[in-house]
Amino acid sequence: MWQGEGFWVARLLFQRALAVIYLLAFLVAARQFRPLAGEDGLLPLDRYVETVSFRDRPSLFHLVPSDRAIGIAAWAGVLLSLAALVGVPYWFPDPYATPASMALWATMWLLYLSFVNAGQTFYGYGWESMLLETGFLAVFLGAGSVAPPVVVIVLLQWVLFRNMFGAGLIKLRGDECWRDLTCMEYHYETQPIPNPASWFAHHRSKAFHRIETFGNHVVELAVPFLYFAPQPVAALAGAATIGFQGWLMVTGNFAWLNALTIVLAISTFGDGVLAAVLPISAPATAATPLYLQVAAILVALLVLTRSVEPVRNMLSRSQVMNTSFDPLHLVNTYGAFGSITRDRYEIVVEGTTDGEPTDETEWREYRFEGKPTDPERRPPQIAPYHLRLDWQMWFAAMSPTPYRSPWFTRLLVRLLEGDAATLSLLAEVPFDDPPTHVRATRYRYRFTTPEERAETGRWWHRERVGSYVDPVSLDDVRDRGRRRGRL
Repeated sequence: MWQGEGFWVARLLFQRALAVIYLLAFLVAARQFRPLAGEDGLLPLDRYVETVSFRDRPSLFHLVPSDRAIGIAAWAGVLLSLAALVGVPYWFPDPYATPASMALWATMWLLYLSFVNAGQTFYGYGWESMLLETGFLAVFLGAGSVAPPVVVIVLLQWVLFRNMFGAGLIKLRGDECWRDLTCMEYHYETQPIPNPASWFAHHRSKAFHRIETFGNHVVELAVPFLYFAPQPVAALAGAATIGFQGWLMVTGNFAWLNALTIVLAISTFGDGVLAAVLPISAPATAATPLYLQVAAILVALLVLTRSVEPVRNMLSRSQVMNTSFDPLHLVNTYGAFGSITRDRYEIVVEGTTDGEPTDETEWREYRFEGKPTDPERRPPQIAPYHLRLDWQMWFAAMSPTPYRSPWFTRLLVRLLEGDAATLSLLAEVPFDDPPTHVRATRYRYRFTTPEERAETGRWWHRERVGSYVDPVSLDDVRDRGRRRGRL
């Protein structure tokens, strides 16, 4: 009863697609983790080791807190992801293909768990837990010609359901504009990192925005119940989800949230439906090995017991978004954009080489990969790659001071030091040598109107709203950081 003869092709597509997400995640870790949360990162690794127990947030880096270990783990994850992408476990004969697959996916899961649990604020996103939860279930899908356990397919659908339905509920509860269908009038402009299509989507009519907001509620609140329906209804629900997530990818940069949701939606497609649209057919499948059937049942029981808190949270009027209820991130609760900001604020970081800043000082801007610092710069397409510092800059700009962003002081120190690792996270550094002073200014940004863009060529209009950090030298910012315990 646990054999999924109808999901062999779905498993193949799912594993390859999930391997791509893992590959991106490990590449991001290889490039960004050390300057963000490594030994000398903006949130140093030793703070995680000293303040959090291994039991509460297990990680290899709790045992070996070094940049060398981070680099080895990240690049090992890249290699393992590539092995999963090309289907190395399927190269083994059938008695060994499934054990090889289980070992491969389990190792990737353990490595990425180490990054998420040690990454602190820079890894505090819902798609991290969702990748871990999905990756854990992938361990038990099998490989080769054996049929995947249907129970694991259903568990993947359960992750997809909680992701979509939880997002729908948090919107209805969180912000009046979701209920009066006006949220999309603000969302494209105020989302964390707009992309090239965001400007055009923002300028659609109010009627268009109301229709798409209503469509959002249908796809997130009604369609998810059809994931568990017989074929082809489940496949149609999956297709609707893929189309919805595809639109979000076209109009915004949400790291791999949308891409991973699309990967999960593959679990709603049976092989019969896939055979009608893809030039892939399933081979004659072998019975699921007894040990894999037993493991799948045990995992299902584990997920069932662990689902109590996520479901309770999802149904609660005080629902919270993107929360894990265990240190292994096995079963989590999800949700996004429970509230929509009406105004977009940005922090512009600038530097100067003047010995002492005056009113005549020329300040030059640091440009981030994804942030709209330069009003004339077209919004970039970044996703599914994840710019972690840029995302945190978006959150930091919501407050008029860096008090709630303890990493920001260290960022200024690194800029004044000319730290190569930190500078590698930026798109443009306006100095060959470190500046003598830096400052941070808070601006309100809005998209230009079509008329303004036609006249000026600018994508954004901005106005200064205040100083975020007044001009400081390296000695100044170090002294402030020490007094506040942030260095």
